[in-house]
Amino acid sequence: MLVIDVEASGTESHKHSIVSVGALDFSNPTKRFYEECRIWDGAHIMDEALAVCGFTRAQIADPKKQSEADLIHAFLHWSEKVEERTLAAQNVSFDRDFLKAAAERAGHTDWPFSYRTIDIHSIAYMHMIGRGIQPPVDAIKKHSALDLDQVLVYCGIPMEPMPHNALTGALSHAEVLSRLLYGRKLLPEFTGFEMPWK
Repeated sequence: MLVIDVEASGTESHKHSIVSVGALDFSNPTKRFYEECRIWDGAHIMDEALAVCGFTRAQIADPKKQSEADLIHAFLHWSEKVEERTLAAQNVSFDRDFLKAAAERAGHTDWPFSYRTIDIHSIAYMHMIGRGIQPPVDAIKKHSALDLDQVLVYCGIPMEPMPHNALTGALSHAEVLSRLLYGRKLLPEFTGFEMPWK
């Protein structure tokens, strides 16, 4: 499993850009990836997205940073060494779609990842139901309100610090996956936090 987190300049992969990618190999979590890039020329920027990832407009447009194309090539090269590359994350379609759009913009035509993914939201939702716990529902929008912070707390882990960092996100994703799927801790960063259901 390839656990990922993408931070971007907005929410739509076709008009916003990746600004950083964090990842780790679930079967060998010491194998980690983290890189940042500048946005592609013409990419849109949402101030709300920058507030989440903590980058400024100047930082994401810094010409000294590698391009989005260079970052995606580096990530794809790094991922070749991962034995099982099923993508996993909270709301994993967001991350997968950004990686795929970046690869297309970079002219990388041999897309190596499947559309089959592992979504933390679905696993956490199922885990809660299995324990007789009603997952939270947004009272206005009337859909699941189970975001990553709520999943982390459910698993006994503090909420992800703000601003978000793509590697911190990937580590959080991996830890909750291990706890939800296997009932065990995974990463040294989280050993001090116990699982509430143990």
